[in-house]
Amino acid sequence: MKKEFSDLINKVFNKSREAGYLQLVTEDEVLDGKHITANGRKMTYYGSCSYLGLETDQRLKDAAIDAVQRYGSQFSCSRTFLQMGLYEEVESMLTEIMGKPTLLAPTTSLGHISLIPVIMGERDAMLADGQVHNSVRNAIQMAKGDGVYHETIPHNDMEALERRVQILRNSYDKVGYFADGVYSMYGDAMPFDDIWEMLNKYDNFYVYVDDAHGMSWAGKHGRGLVLDKMPYHPRMVVTSSLAKGFANCGGVLSFYDNEQRDLIKNCGSSFIFSGPLQPAVLGAIKAAAQIHLSDEIETLQNDLFERMTFLVERAKQLNVPVISNDITPIFYVGVGKQEIGFKMMDVLYKEGICCNLSQFPAVSAKNAGLRIALTRHHSIQDINKLLEVVSHNLPIFMAQENFSYEELYKAFKIADPRAAVKTDVIDGFRRKIA
Repeated sequence: MKKEFSDLINKVFNKSREAGYLQLVTEDEVLDGKHITANGRKMTYYGSCSYLGLETDQRLKDAAIDAVQRYGSQFSCSRTFLQMGLYEEVESMLTEIMGKPTLLAPTTSLGHISLIPVIMGERDAMLADGQVHNSVRNAIQMAKGDGVYHETIPHNDMEALERRVQILRNSYDKVGYFADGVYSMYGDAMPFDDIWEMLNKYDNFYVYVDDAHGMSWAGKHGRGLVLDKMPYHPRMVVTSSLAKGFANCGGVLSFYDNEQRDLIKNCGSSFIFSGPLQPAVLGAIKAAAQIHLSDEIETLQNDLFERMTFLVERAKQLNVPVISNDITPIFYVGVGKQEIGFKMMDVLYKEGICCNLSQFPAVSAKNAGLRIALTRHHSIQDINKLLEVVSHNLPIFMAQENFSYEELYKAFKIADPRAAVKTDVIDGFRRKIA
């Protein structure tokens, strides 16, 4: 990183931390999944990615404690030589969840590092979506260092992607597209139908998808949004995370067949050199997997879907500029300027609400916003209060900073969010708000 860039980032972070919006520390002795106490304020928190709220489930806690009692705090040996039997149990359950052979990596980031440099060689080309997660980018940079060609495609621009595939497929053995199933900042999804069409149209087009934010709340057994929207293709790899909706730790790598799986287990750096997950984590993963493989998962998913749908339609009704209306647990309210974001955070704190303020360098200078993550811990009343506070105060602060809604829509390249309000959906929730 260039010094002038690191100096700028350091300045932005220091300013936000001193204002109390960044690098907060919880002051709670016990966490309930919904509230956090920071800077002396108890607030409803909208920053957790534990979408199904399983992190507070007693079954997961008991399973973690039991595993520690039976196996100790750590089993400190590389999986290349010896692994705990719990690994085999857990991977078998994850394979049933995903519907394809799986490997459990220590983290999703280490999973990417194990996978991408192995499957992409110097005779291949890598095309990365402009908003693909940084953990994927880091692994791409490692492959790029080995001589693999790389370029970036504008976010979700399928026309641009297909043009590049048509050109590069004649010069490279494989043309790989690297994307997220659900993008972690704005909560928008990849265009599944377009990707599936291209997979069937070009015989050397490959797709690598990180579905970390799609896991658990979508798909059969909670296998994720990608595998809910697309069948598994032979030229597709899907990775995911157990640190979000699954309420655990670790990355899930799923493959079309066992041959692909064994290649990564034998050659992936993280499976050779990285340490294993702790027994407590493996025990909790097993307990969460049991829930995913039961009928209960559909009830949990439906509970969250109700909240997601309400937020999208209520936000339209209140003219809250949500950047993507895709039904996912991540919502991004555009505020434009950092100064507007600071004022919004102040008023939200006073109302007992805490979310994450996203700003440069995570987004561009005029794309600051409130990143809201919904979980089953939030009630319809909680969500309604959040949106009403934003709806009332955002126009005031925008006027104070001489920033119009037209400028905001232009900065984010979105249409007026008031369009196509589904009032029938809102009516269905009015009894719950009252």
